[in-house]
Amino acid sequence: MSERVPLPSLAGASAWVNTEPLTPADLRHHVVLVNFWTLTCINWLRQEPWVRAWARAYRDDGLVVLGVHTPEFSFEHEIDGVRRAVAERGIDYPVAVDNDYAVWKAFGNRYWPALYFAGRDGVIHDEHFGEGRYEQSERVLQRLLHVNRPPVAPGVQGAGVEAAADWRQLKTPETYLGYARGERFASPEDAGPEPAVYRLPTVLGGNHWALSGEWTFGPERVALVRPGGGIAFRFSARDAHAVLAGTGEPIGFRVTIDGAPPGPAAGADVDADGSGVLREGRLYQLTRSAGKVRERTLEITFEAAGAEAYAFTFG
Repeated sequence: MSERVPLPSLAGASAWVNTEPLTPADLRHHVVLVNFWTLTCINWLRQEPWVRAWARAYRDDGLVVLGVHTPEFSFEHEIDGVRRAVAERGIDYPVAVDNDYAVWKAFGNRYWPALYFAGRDGVIHDEHFGEGRYEQSERVLQRLLHVNRPPVAPGVQGAGVEAAADWRQLKTPETYLGYARGERFASPEDAGPEPAVYRLPTVLGGNHWALSGEWTFGPERVALVRPGGGIAFRFSARDAHAVLAGTGEPIGFRVTIDGAPPGPAAGADVDADGSGVLREGRLYQLTRSAGKVRERTLEITFEAAGAEAYAFTFG
């Protein structure tokens, strides 16, 4: 950072997980790593193994890792969803629930994930946005902690949705589905806020998506009106994920790749036949392929109305 600023106030947090409310005074004389995240963010999920490892490796040296969950989508405001994500990811450090974006604004933050490194002097010494730079970030922590030992970063490996992307073969960008940020929608019908029946095009172009069945568009998501509707996406990547939510009742879904069950290319949230269940709002891994990647068409079909799809991400 060109200008060092004090660690901002955390007073705007609407709730806390794993701790009572913390203030900068509670953190005085500690090195503090602040990590902004939101539970559906694939970039944060792939970064989290390193943040967890640092929290555990340097806790006795005076490091406090502080997560700040600032929601991107409306359903991510639900505190139970945040608690569930904390448990699933094995997060044992304090997490501020920033539903009103107060902490986000206090830091002047604009990214998920974001890391801010504060020294024992209560001043922010460094920052990093996005994935990567893990060994350099750990060197910053060691310098602030006055620790000199081999770093843990080279030995950290993510698994499942936390696994690093195959960047060499990743050719499809993150894609939002609601009308506020949606792009590359390929159904012949125009997207609109009223319920409408959509069809798949005869040919689905690369990195484009389309709907089948009756759906409504909202600013953040598309929502299924009648059972049996689906989403098709033509993509080129090792992994395909979707941010999904629903009514609270389990909704079965089925994934196909080029019209066939995924088999060994099934993601963590589907079986080899392509069957999965939408239970709560989160990121679902639909496919994970091995070997050389080629362009394919993924289709996900839902058994019941009420399924909501927000975004597709790839790795």
